[in-house]
Amino acid sequence: MQVFVILPAAGMGTRMAGPQPNPQPKQFLTLDGVPILIHSLRAFAAAPRVTSIYVAVRKPEMERAEAQVAEYGFSDRVHVVEGGEKRQESVANALRALPAEADDIVLVHDAVRPLIDVATIERTIDAVAENGAAIVGMPAVDTIKQVERTAHGALITATIPREFVVQAQTPQGFRYGLLARAFAEAAADGFVGTDEASLLERAGIPVAVVPGSQVNLKITQPGDLELAEFYLRQRGR
Repeated sequence: MQVFVILPAAGMGTRMAGPQPNPQPKQFLTLDGVPILIHSLRAFAAAPRVTSIYVAVRKPEMERAEAQVAEYGFSDRVHVVEGGEKRQESVANALRALPAEADDIVLVHDAVRPLIDVATIERTIDAVAENGAAIVGMPAVDTIKQVERTAHGALITATIPREFVVQAQTPQGFRYGLLARAFAEAAADGFVGTDEASLLERAGIPVAVVPGSQVNLKITQPGDLELAEFYLRQRGR
């Protein structure tokens, strides 16, 4: 059984960049002097069962990504492929590049979650091996309200019990055959999901949940970078 990792990294990160005319893709911003993308690659490269890693970036960024992969010594295990306009397109492009069999495992991880740890990666692999599909998720802490959007703002329609809710993180892992099937069905119907698990849910495939961590944050806004640096300092102690 092989384990492949896909890092979709084709986003432009407009919330991170603010009003800048030429925003810097956030996966190339530095965290403790090292590109965010490289932090994510290091975590998966350190996982013993990971066979190889595929990074999907926009075509203009492919040369830069390949240069960073080479600079930090990952050329033997990391492949750079062209991403798409949407996350789903990027993952689909990477899936087509995998030399995978139906029972192999594919992990999809946000390139801008640089603090993922090897233990969580290994637990996700175990959960996929047992269940066929699994994602990392955090229990909801705040009260969750369901709302209806109106011209005058949002109106609450229900309160959802927190025990029925998790906040999805990554990695999200799947048997290659199940993931490829879910992607093919979504493409045939023109369906675009919010994450990979949503495509499997739509196909009627059960997805397990692996406990996540608040440290496994997604770098989305400028304050997230400061928080990630804090967590890195704590981890180094």
